[in-house]
Amino acid sequence: MKKFIFIFLLPFLFVSCFKQTQTVSAEILSESSPSSAGMSDERLSRIDSMLTDAIRKNKIPGAVALISRHGKIVYHKAFGLADNESKKLLRKDAIFRIASQTKAITSTAVMMLWEEGKFDLDDPISKFIPDFANPQVLESFNEGDSSFTAKSATKQITIRNLLTHTSGIGYGQIDGDSRFRKIYAKAGVTDLFTTEDISIEESIKKLAKLPLHHNPGEQFTYSEGLDVLGYFIEIISGMPLDEFFKTRIFEPLGMHDTQFYLSEPQYNRLVTVQTIESGKWEKFPVTFYDTDYPKTGAKRFFSGGAGLTSTATDYAMFLNMYLNKGKFNGNRLLSRTTVETILTDQIPYISEDIEAVHGLAFGLVDKKRHDLGGSGSEGTFEWGGYFNTQYFADPKEDMVAILLKQTQRTRTDDTAGKFRILVNQAIAD
Repeated sequence: MKKFIFIFLLPFLFVSCFKQTQTVSAEILSESSPSSAGMSDERLSRIDSMLTDAIRKNKIPGAVALISRHGKIVYHKAFGLADNESKKLLRKDAIFRIASQTKAITSTAVMMLWEEGKFDLDDPISKFIPDFANPQVLESFNEGDSSFTAKSATKQITIRNLLTHTSGIGYGQIDGDSRFRKIYAKAGVTDLFTTEDISIEESIKKLAKLPLHHNPGEQFTYSEGLDVLGYFIEIISGMPLDEFFKTRIFEPLGMHDTQFYLSEPQYNRLVTVQTIESGKWEKFPVTFYDTDYPKTGAKRFFSGGAGLTSTATDYAMFLNMYLNKGKFNGNRLLSRTTVETILTDQIPYISEDIEAVHGLAFGLVDKKRHDLGGSGSEGTFEWGGYFNTQYFADPKEDMVAILLKQTQRTRTDDTAGKFRILVNQAIAD
């Protein structure tokens, strides 16, 4: 009888031990064979072919791809060149400007402070930044001199609005509405990145005086609201944003190559931002920003929406912290319950008329996208960056996938969509 009970319980004991092993490995993020994590090595090789072909056809100059499953890195490769003029090969530890991938890290910092009871998510931001006390909505715009008229908004901008891109704030130089590009430029709002000697506080206080696209909570408008929250973090924590990120997030997670600005020994690892001209890859010229901002200039503008630089490995650690319910590298940044809230679609609780699917830090895959195929499981969280970087993390499959490139003004790059399909088709368990 005892032997029968042992045999009966053996499969459950095995599953229990396997789950425990998964948790431990998720803390370490070790490298392992694809088969050990339920992935097909043969099918993963299709990613090699796809990226190699994209480089051959001048769709991209190079890329670094990383996939982890159950806390194990099962695929991590570099393809092509980091700089075509010098013929410098791209390496797996290359540093990329991750731009809007910064947003999820800023959102995480906000939620860490929320867990400490510092504020409520539905508090108006004007409670902490009084410059936003009287929000206005754009009413008319003069093309001649970029002057405008505005009317009082019906609601205050809340912290939740800023986290979910429903505040009505625009995005200056990359705004889809040319009126806002001109209004922001005239006011001297600093968008995205800069080498100039300006602080995020200075820029946000200019932004606070400008009109909104719409009343808070009425629409989803991609915005620099995360820059507002970067300044908010400084106010609540009493620390500069770069210091808060370093001490409260990067060091605990072991993200030693993530920062706003590079130290001199890191300069050679920064990938050049390139664009295609007459069939050749060239360094992207200075426009409203200088792509060398991570290593030149004043280095004091800490953009919570777009300013960070990082590596594929570092960002995988951050995403695995979420898959591991708020804990990684032996350190807990968020509680399990907070992670669940962050990864829940917030838009229905703001307005039934907004079609976006967004949590408190990421875009989310809903049932419809899952059912249509190619996007991952329902609940997969995702985003990307201005310089052509992409990632997604699938909690159901316990999988992270990251594709990093550094390009601007390319029209033929279809690697992001193909990469996502090829990652998912390689699941073999």
